[in-house]
Amino acid sequence: MTVLDGLRVLDLSRVLAGPYCTALLADLGADVVKAEAPGGDDARHLGPFLDGESVYFAQLNRGKRSIVLDLKKPDDHALLLRLAERADVLVENFRPGVTERLGIDHRTLEKCNPRLVYASISGFGQDGPLRQSPAYDLTVQAMSGLMAATGAPDSGPTRVGESVGDLMAGLFASWAICAALFDRERSGRGRYIDVAMLDSLVSMQVTTMSLLTATGTLPGRVGNRHPVSTPFDTYRTADGLLAIAVASDTVFARFAGLVGRPELPADPRFADDTARARHIDEVKRITEEWSSRLTTAEALEQARSAGVPAAPIQDLAEVTNSEQIRHRGLLGEFEHPVLGRIPFLRQPVHFHTGAEGGPDTDSGTGRVTAPSPVLGEHTEEILDQWLSRPPASAAFPVSAGDRQGGLR
Repeated sequence: MTVLDGLRVLDLSRVLAGPYCTALLADLGADVVKAEAPGGDDARHLGPFLDGESVYFAQLNRGKRSIVLDLKKPDDHALLLRLAERADVLVENFRPGVTERLGIDHRTLEKCNPRLVYASISGFGQDGPLRQSPAYDLTVQAMSGLMAATGAPDSGPTRVGESVGDLMAGLFASWAICAALFDRERSGRGRYIDVAMLDSLVSMQVTTMSLLTATGTLPGRVGNRHPVSTPFDTYRTADGLLAIAVASDTVFARFAGLVGRPELPADPRFADDTARARHIDEVKRITEEWSSRLTTAEALEQARSAGVPAAPIQDLAEVTNSEQIRHRGLLGEFEHPVLGRIPFLRQPVHFHTGAEGGPDTDSGTGRVTAPSPVLGEHTEEILDQWLSRPPASAAFPVSAGDRQGGLR
């Protein structure tokens, strides 16, 4: 049994942030019903494509079921309300105000299902001066401070190479949903969850915020190096680059032995992290005097033998084919009716049971085998299964006094 087995999730979201959130829940065994407009999720029409099918959509909607509802039609709107009565969780990422116009907002749905955990994901949140502004990952990264801190000193600001604004909002939403479900076990009542892409990215910048607080200055664009510690960067080898991460005096002593300079820790210029940061150019010169004479593989072997954290720079193809990732089971596969067997990236958490907590006790992680759904594929199946169950409000009544208090 998976950890979210039996959880019913009504997914009204589209494209990336919301579907990523609900994919994580589906990975853990939740029954995720994707309610789509007649044209389907926009992601069905986004590339890359294989045999006319979106691989992007297939990755994000694995293990879900699809029902088509036109919420502008009274019958379909009524049907959605009946499904919401029986859902544990609802996820949407419309622009703020749209759910109210459609009559499916939290205030409406909590009246028929006060146990519902309702999550809204948007660019800037449900309130504030920017609530109605359109949001894309690029624009949110640009506004968040993350782009200003990303890139080399002699280049312009650089976007992180994945849509982290959407993905982090989806991740925070899935975390918040599980927290709200835990709270519901004690209170008997649901929650309304408001997740913003901008908030999500800003909240991640712990190192930059600590520097701003301590010094009143920002690190700016520092390339691959760490804004505080050194050597903590990528360094030239005879055939490429090697990442080296030294963040303590103990490890620096090992590093000094690695590069053939055991006297370095006694030198006041390199005695601690702060001093080393002031002499970063000299540290880099010393490091590359050693690394540039070796291939990346040779330098990596020597660094690991010396107990100095180091790594090659791998692309996604290399890392997903690595022994470590295959051992961890992160790369899954499912059988798609058009695409055949295609890989996907599972949620990464392992849930263990028993005293040992070893791999043989891994339980509840979720091993999705169902593909992404064809548009409307499960309509009759969903209606039969979900609507045969009494509404959540009937099974778990909440007093009128509790209801008046709201769920925020």
